[in-house]
Amino acid sequence: MKDPSTINYRSSAVRQFVWRIVDVIVGGVFVYAGAIKAFDPIHFANDIDNYKILPWFIGVRLAFYLPWLEIFCGVALIARKLYLGGLSILTGLVTVFIIASIVAKARGIDISCGCFGHVSKNWSFTTHLALDVVLLVVLVFYFARARSGSTVSIKPFGQVYER
Repeated sequence: MKDPSTINYRSSAVRQFVWRIVDVIVGGVFVYAGAIKAFDPIHFANDIDNYKILPWFIGVRLAFYLPWLEIFCGVALIARKLYLGGLSILTGLVTVFIIASIVAKARGIDISCGCFGHVSKNWSFTTHLALDVVLLVVLVFYFARARSGSTVSIKPFGQVYER
């Protein structure tokens, strides 16, 4: 008969490994989205301006700043360094983006978000919104889980330790 503590440790390790993979995927999504916007900040500035919420000069500044913030926060999720800061910023960014998208749609403005470049060019508003809500739910879950302090965590190089 197997030792129950070994079984519990293995299931916990497998669960943590799966969540770590999700962590890398979510971080990778933000690194990819940020990189696409960082390579063409003028196009991103036009995308921001299409929302008709901010003046042009603020949109241009954001177009040069936000992609790098997304990249650094995505790397923070992947590397597990400055993790809570990255989670907090990304949760805020996604929340603001969802609200801005809904407000623009309610005002009758047809927007192309440009978040994922040409890959997402033909996606509908509903598809964009669904992806953003899924990302937000995952980020909020991770944030709540990290703040609870009662989880088993995996360090960047795979070592498991109890909190």
